[in-house]
Amino acid sequence: MTTSEITITQARERGAVSVTEAAHLLGIGRTSAYEAARLGTLPTVRVGARVLVPMAGLLRMLDGSSEAGPPP
Repeated sequence: MTTSEITITQARERGAVSVTEAAHLLGIGRTSAYEAARLGTLPTVRVGARVLVPMAGLLRMLDGSSEAGPPP
């Protein structure tokens, strides 16, 4: 398992994951995940220079909720 390969159990214990880790959990490529983040379809927060995906938003996406878009 590489550093970007995280299990959903491990991810649930954290408040946020990297875009690369989110891509792994969603089963999409890293480039597609960054594009989704840029478009706002993957919820993100900036912490300094880092772009993180909050687990609450990612879990909504994985559960199929329609509320997974960008925050208001």
